[in-house]
Amino acid sequence: MKQLADPAVRYVATVPGRQGLLVAFDAEVLIAFVLMSTILRVSNNQRLASYTGLFAGALVALYITFEAPFSGMSMNPARSFGSGFSAGVWTGFWIYLTAPLLGMLAAAELYVRRGGVVKCCKLHHDNDRRCIFCGANGGFAS
Repeated sequence: MKQLADPAVRYVATVPGRQGLLVAFDAEVLIAFVLMSTILRVSNNQRLASYTGLFAGALVALYITFEAPFSGMSMNPARSFGSGFSAGVWTGFWIYLTAPLLGMLAAAELYVRRGGVVKCCKLHHDNDRRCIFCGANGGFAS
């Protein structure tokens, strides 16, 4: 049975696919952009907000299935750092630090420029707990 440290597995380090660094960078920007766009649209829609987790989970499942061969499907610099550190593999690590941030910032900027309004970053307001972000249920509104 193979172990995580096996040279073929390399602690599941995130590395660019055979298509190269540019394709991996573009793929990471795209998946981060689509995920953030989806979360912003769904979480700020009264009817769909409670399904935000399902939308995000479905996208991540699709990304793992179809996008992973291009970039390793990171979207999380900490995950890429942890596996890269353990394996000592830093191939294209700059991609996993920059691309998700660029994709998500671009999605947020486009959302706001098109008139989108972020109601609150807390997804669950249907309770008696105060929200320190938006003031719901007696919280601290800014």
